[in-house]
Amino acid sequence: MITPLIPTSQILLGFGLAVLVSVLGKIARALAVSGAIAAALVGTVIFGFGGMPWAALMLTFFITASLLSKLFSGRKKALTDKFEKGSQRDWAQVLANSGTGGFLAVTALLFPDAVWPWVAYAGAMAAVNADTWATEIGILSPSPPRLITTGKTVVMGTSGGLTLTGTAATFAGGLLIAAIGALFRPDLPAMTFLIAVSVAGLIGSLTDSLLGATVQAIYYDPIRQKETERQMFDAGGNPAAPLRGWVWMNNDMVNFFSSVCGAVAAILLWAAIY
Repeated sequence: MITPLIPTSQILLGFGLAVLVSVLGKIARALAVSGAIAAALVGTVIFGFGGMPWAALMLTFFITASLLSKLFSGRKKALTDKFEKGSQRDWAQVLANSGTGGFLAVTALLFPDAVWPWVAYAGAMAAVNADTWATEIGILSPSPPRLITTGKTVVMGTSGGLTLTGTAATFAGGLLIAAIGALFRPDLPAMTFLIAVSVAGLIGSLTDSLLGATVQAIYYDPIRQKETERQMFDAGGNPAAPLRGWVWMNNDMVNFFSSVCGAVAAILLWAAIY
């Protein structure tokens, strides 16, 4: 149970843990400098305000995402030109994946007796973890992905593309977060929590794919003659117009909306089946 007054010792412990994780992430090249700073700040809020249950979910996401990124870096290297950013997360990527969690950690202080901030947080983390697992493991698919909107076969790494392998990884990533969350909150009905959070993770990840296939800004790289998520510039150094999608809807914004969708879905599912 979260109380309105957070012990100073918990805040200090949260700060120390957040800084430690950020430093280790930088050493392991999972975080850029700006990403490490952002992770330390957001981590202090989540770890300090939420305590170990909240920290456990964030650490599960960070550790598994970093390991998968390193493990399959060779396969992903061939698709690097398709993705907006590399494996070292910067401040925008950190906030896109954990900003919703930080907001909910603060919200939980305002509603100390409510369960929904915790459920929403678990749903948000399930969504970002599910999406990360889908991206990192989906590239191992023996068959090409199909676009979520039309079912058309597309090139591996295309925004909005789905594979059976990636979809299975999506559900597994969300289920892991749900299982860890249930373990740290034994006061809640485990099966209800598992269903609500794991399904919310799947919904959040599929939302990411839907946004990627419809409104995410996609550019054309004239050098590689391929579509890419990376911002392109014309000969004069000015930002080029996207081939399709909204200029402001980059991959970080897509990830952020995915986490929000996961949070909302978890609350609705929890309310429906609890």
